[in-house]
Amino acid sequence: MSHLCTSWHTASVTNPLYAPDTSARPVRPAERVSADDLPALRRRTSAVLIASQILGGLGVPIGIALAPVLASEVSGSEAWSGLAPTASVAGTALLSLPLAAVMTSRGRRPGLVLAYLIGALGAGLVVLATIVENFPLLLIGMAAFGAGSSANLQARFAAADLVEPDRRGRAISTVIWATTIGSVLGPNIAAPVGRIFRGTAISEHAGPFFFAAGIFLSAALLVAVLLRPDPLLTARALAPQSDMSPASRSLRAGFAAVRGSAKARLALVTVAVSHTAMVSIMVMTPVHLGHHGAGLQLIGLVISGHIAGMYAFSPVMGWLSDRFGRLSVIGLAIGLLSCAALLAGTAGPSHGRTAAGLFLLGLGWSAGLVAGSALLTDSVPQPARAAVQGLSDLTMNTAAGVGGAIAGLIVAQVGYGWLNVAAACLLLPLAASALRRSLARPSAHEAPGTLPAPDSPGAPAHGAPASAATTATATSAPSATDH
Repeated sequence: MSHLCTSWHTASVTNPLYAPDTSARPVRPAERVSADDLPALRRRTSAVLIASQILGGLGVPIGIALAPVLASEVSGSEAWSGLAPTASVAGTALLSLPLAAVMTSRGRRPGLVLAYLIGALGAGLVVLATIVENFPLLLIGMAAFGAGSSANLQARFAAADLVEPDRRGRAISTVIWATTIGSVLGPNIAAPVGRIFRGTAISEHAGPFFFAAGIFLSAALLVAVLLRPDPLLTARALAPQSDMSPASRSLRAGFAAVRGSAKARLALVTVAVSHTAMVSIMVMTPVHLGHHGAGLQLIGLVISGHIAGMYAFSPVMGWLSDRFGRLSVIGLAIGLLSCAALLAGTAGPSHGRTAAGLFLLGLGWSAGLVAGSALLTDSVPQPARAAVQGLSDLTMNTAAGVGGAIAGLIVAQVGYGWLNVAAACLLLPLAASALRRSLARPSAHEAPGTLPAPDSPGAPAHGAPASAATTATATSAPSATDH
């Protein structure tokens, strides 16, 4: 395990306990971590984030499954049913930057706890709205409920705070994988939970939101108690050569970091385009299947296969991202998403072909999210990372919300096949940008992030101490080739 710590050693460490430069801000005792403690701290942080993802994964799918039904019941018209899930997506997007601001100034733990608490409040408001039959209150509750999704998305970045650049892909993908458990169980337990509320003031369809509120509160408690020391603050404490002033950690600094890094811009576009293409096709697939005679059970199986593609194989995408580079996996994502659009768009009445297309759509989304998130973290300085990551979630959810809304119009006017053509067209500028960036790389052996690839020329041998210059680059700032 000694090689896990090598990239965190610096020439300034003269004793086992490293005390970072305190000129920018005071250092809390919890942020003082010895080099020997890092492997155990990484495992602990990962375990807590995985557990919170499982809980969050149980709560979030309830909103996805039941929000349209509740909107129809409360409003009295199916025409308004789409506004409830749209409000949830909008809430996830709008809350991304405020939550990022909290994490930037206070750390991951307060931001994640606040997100889960807002999600729990939103679930409670949804239940109240169904009791008093107030549709605007339902939309407000669904918007706040979207904070649960914000927490789940931000957890993937928290997993990357303390790991070396050449392991970030695996760290991010492991946390994403944990969502599989909740995503599979959540919709299946909604009906049994709803039946518990029969004969009460809470409707059967609103009851699962009461359950989701308890789940989010449990996730908040878990993170508040066990995510210590804070991974983001600890990572900053281990980057003594970085400017940790408030200005360097502001949202404005985050925007500046993205403007100044070509790789960061590519990462942002990768995540946004992958998510938009996936959401646009996925939300209209049940409608397409229904038009060709598929029943609810078959539709459920197709969507389950899609979810399996999204989450179950994310560790593979993380390993590929670390082993072969972020740009290679972004290329893989573009290829998978293109094949998915081709299969689904030409499936017609073939349910098997549609299912295959949706499975590939999930795989492509996974590759794009994992590689894009890792590249984004690699490409910006340590102080600005939380702000940039919040900007990423804002961009991806806003784009997906617009894409999902437009998808319905496209299908209504010209059909499901042309929707897939439109999604494929979104990939063209991404492919051009990725190719241009790939050709601009100074070396075919350049590793993900800023360190040379393991066992490549110039890379420190496993177990050998890295130089202070290499460490400072790896933990605090992007390489010169990023710009």
